[in-house]
Amino acid sequence: MEKSNRIQLLQKPKLFLTLGIVLFLFLFAGKFILKDALPYFGFDKITFGRYWDYKWPLIGHISGGLLALIIGPFQFSKAFRNKFMTTHRWLGRIYLIAILIGTISSTYLAWTSAYRVNFSWAFGLQCLAFAWFASALMAYVSVMRGRIMQHKEWMIRSYVVTFAFVTFRWLNELTILKNLMPEFVERGPTVIWFCWTIPLLITEIVLGWNKK
Repeated sequence: MEKSNRIQLLQKPKLFLTLGIVLFLFLFAGKFILKDALPYFGFDKITFGRYWDYKWPLIGHISGGLLALIIGPFQFSKAFRNKFMTTHRWLGRIYLIAILIGTISSTYLAWTSAYRVNFSWAFGLQCLAFAWFASALMAYVSVMRGRIMQHKEWMIRSYVVTFAFVTFRWLNELTILKNLMPEFVERGPTVIWFCWTIPLLITEIVLGWNKK
């Protein structure tokens, strides 16, 4: 009985930490959706700015990203998964399709509007798009082969990359980075790499640590 109580006491801080992180990410993503993503669906030329000529690929990119961003948390919920397994599987398919649409749109934008900025920005965007789809595809392939643990790990990696678009917007608007790199031609390519490679590195450390 005492051992059981000790385990529960040890689990409580971890639970509170997890809930705190989830709440923070929810608010962080919510701000991005309301401030940076949804305004584009008003199809206002001023909002699109230099992207007006590429509005439909941009809408495809944003739509795919928003769908993946919203679906992700449901896929990680054990309670939701156990109660609605069929829904979980369908949401997984929609998640993959959303990322495929977002990736195709990102690839088009990379070698049109982004290439007009410079090659580094276009290449960085393309690599992020590749990592986005590849991680989601690996999650799908893993579950199709019945490798559930690998599937969970790849889903975590996939959502970390999905969240990179939120992180990019936040980092790109930081005053300190604007002061260090006033020109977007330098700041953009730097931030586009940082926003997913560093979070993925941290994810790999955490996943590896939990296996010990």
